[in-house]
Amino acid sequence: MIAVMDSLLPEIARYGIPLLSGLVFLEAMGLPLPASLALLVAGASSARGSLRPELTLGAALAAMLCADNLLYFGGRYTGWWLLRILCRLSLNPESCILRTAGSFYRRGRYLLLFAKFVPGINSLAPPLAGSMKMPYGQFFLLDLAGASFYVGLYWTVGFLLSGILGRVIQGLDTAGRILAVLVAIAVLIYIAYQIRFWIKNRALRAIPRVTPAEASRILASGGAAIYDVRSHGYYEEGAARIQGSQRLEPNSLDGATGLPKTTPLILYCTCVREATSLAVANLLRQQGVECSVLTGGLRAWRKAGLPLEPVPPEEIVALPSFAVLKR
Repeated sequence: MIAVMDSLLPEIARYGIPLLSGLVFLEAMGLPLPASLALLVAGASSARGSLRPELTLGAALAAMLCADNLLYFGGRYTGWWLLRILCRLSLNPESCILRTAGSFYRRGRYLLLFAKFVPGINSLAPPLAGSMKMPYGQFFLLDLAGASFYVGLYWTVGFLLSGILGRVIQGLDTAGRILAVLVAIAVLIYIAYQIRFWIKNRALRAIPRVTPAEASRILASGGAAIYDVRSHGYYEEGAARIQGSQRLEPNSLDGATGLPKTTPLILYCTCVREATSLAVANLLRQQGVECSVLTGGLRAWRKAGLPLEPVPPEEIVALPSFAVLKR
């Protein structure tokens, strides 16, 4: 084992910093990569003398802060456009419905301290802060604290458990094999999330779906009402919706007040796999409301060339802004 570790240490020293920085940066940008595992290995390698502690900690922290700053300024200057992309990339599409602007407005400062430990939220918190005009100085300090806690915790655990981790990686005699294992772990994590999502949402597969063409015919005959349940669709001026649709806020469904109980509903959103529409439909069906989900959501409707209408100005929701709060 000693001989294996001795042959491995130069390889880690040569490739460790770029590999660590890349994994941390890409995970912070929203990709499902095992940055925490890389930090554990970096801590163990530092304990064994193959990497300098200050370099591993500094490189990982700099990579994470670089990604967070890109997302912050992307959110600040593109608004909800970047958030929609990150929602589609998220392993947990339901984060689009659960992490609303209002909740982040109330808890954003504290959320930034722990967001790195929550998959699906780690990459959404910085652009949310930017979109909601959190002062950059305040964001930077909070993000620095949160990133330092995340990097420092995993690195320290790896440093303290370097003996155990050394036995785990004793068969990895080249940096290429380390990279292959990390990539394989990332794939397994992604598959595990997909399996978990599939099991969790078995009940949702019973919810009826309609294609845009079918929905258009049903609506034209007056056989249903259509509702827009996008969790972030009304924060932008110039937003469009399906012609004749009404707004249904997905985070305020208690009692389904005002919804027709005799007319079937068709729900649509913009999430991957219609995550928000399915979650809302499931809740409404439990309350006795008959509803189905538009397959492909708003994008499929738009692609089919079916009619849209601008969202009425009075229904545009003003995006909460940290800029109006006292610092």
